[in-house]
Amino acid sequence: MTTAASVIAPPFHTISLLVRNQPGVLTRISLVFSRRGYNIESLVVSPSRQEGFSRMTITSSGRPEVLEQIIKQLEKLIDVVHAIDHTGQPVIDTEIALIKVKITLDERTAVLQMAEHYHGKVVDYAPESIVIRIAGTSDKLNALVDLLRQYEIIELVRSGKIVMARGLEET
Repeated sequence: MTTAASVIAPPFHTISLLVRNQPGVLTRISLVFSRRGYNIESLVVSPSRQEGFSRMTITSSGRPEVLEQIIKQLEKLIDVVHAIDHTGQPVIDTEIALIKVKITLDERTAVLQMAEHYHGKVVDYAPESIVIRIAGTSDKLNALVDLLRQYEIIELVRSGKIVMARGLEET
């Protein structure tokens, strides 16, 4: 018998890493997750303010104690300067999505109102479709995508979550 507690997905954890920008770093990091049987839900890599280093933001779900072990293993990798799990910490997080929706002329006004309500911007109009760009928290993006499912979503691209610690704390 399955209980409600057994079907609830584990919480997402957002991990930031500062790494040396070297060939193979991404492979070694993803292998740490793979060996533990954890999937990387989203991954964003960008240059950091320091030349020769990159910032990685990884979102993964799973038990906190296993992710704690993953972070300890990540910190042992030679090219990883530091790894931090930001779950439960005061951070600013955001992601961007592009959503292409197939719509008729009659549906256009309703979809435009939804996009406006979520502070999305229409970045492309075509006779039978529009593309909406939206930025914000994952929950905000999920809410708009759920609303747009009543229409035909032709294409959906999401950037993955990026985070920055509040105040003077380093991310």
